[in-house]
Amino acid sequence: MSLFSRNFSKHGDGRRLRGLPRYTELLDRDFKRFLLVNLLTLFGFLPFLGGTLAAILSSSMLLLIPACILGGILAGPGLACMYDAVLRSLRDAPGTWFCNYRRAWKQNWRQSILPGILFCLLLGFYLFMLMMFWQAPSLPGFGTVALYLLGIVMFTMFFSLYWPQLVLFEQSGKQTLKNCLLFILRFFWKTLGCALVQVFYWAVLVLFLPWSAILLPLTGFWLIVFTANFLLYGTFDECFHVEEQIAQAFPEQRAVYEDDEAWLKRKQAEG
Repeated sequence: MSLFSRNFSKHGDGRRLRGLPRYTELLDRDFKRFLLVNLLTLFGFLPFLGGTLAAILSSSMLLLIPACILGGILAGPGLACMYDAVLRSLRDAPGTWFCNYRRAWKQNWRQSILPGILFCLLLGFYLFMLMMFWQAPSLPGFGTVALYLLGIVMFTMFFSLYWPQLVLFEQSGKQTLKNCLLFILRFFWKTLGCALVQVFYWAVLVLFLPWSAILLPLTGFWLIVFTANFLLYGTFDECFHVEEQIAQAFPEQRAVYEDDEAWLKRKQAEG
């Protein structure tokens, strides 16, 4: 059974769809792939989540730091593989999900450990602070809340651009950081909007815990990672020439489409 009606997205039309039809086409085609990769990503995050929960319940920052470091060692490669699966879907790369996942793990596990540790440390601190705010006898001041939210949004903006570069390009960390900064400055509002969508998604899941935990195996990471990258992918490809570089380095991964003129001629010939 398809996730969406195939009458809605024009499969096999010869051209890459755009907008909502493209979004639903990819969901319809790759839903099972995303679901399986999401389960593996959740499995990689279990040590981090368990350690962070233990640190929050015991109000121990000393427990939080090693839990985030150890958790990030597994969470980083898993999240990199999740981004790899989503980006392969967006550029219509061939291959089965398991072969691509295994290849992504082999290519990215080393360079994703350090970003994974940093990602989990920052995320762990934000979760720890949130619980401290929640348990405090009085609410924090407006300035504290504003600074906290600003930090979360900037954190989300940065890693929304960092993970795609990590799985797509072989470049230094310094170059990746520079690219993140320049992209944010040039496309600030688009990157901000994408970050706010992600923050809202995770905020809803956190606020409705433990009932929302049942959604993690179903939507978890894949839905919001796919949505965020779908919103940014066109601009990202335009800036970094992702598909052009991949087509040159790996011709077998190139997706071929008709241009508008060829498509129009074919349609006219078909009647």
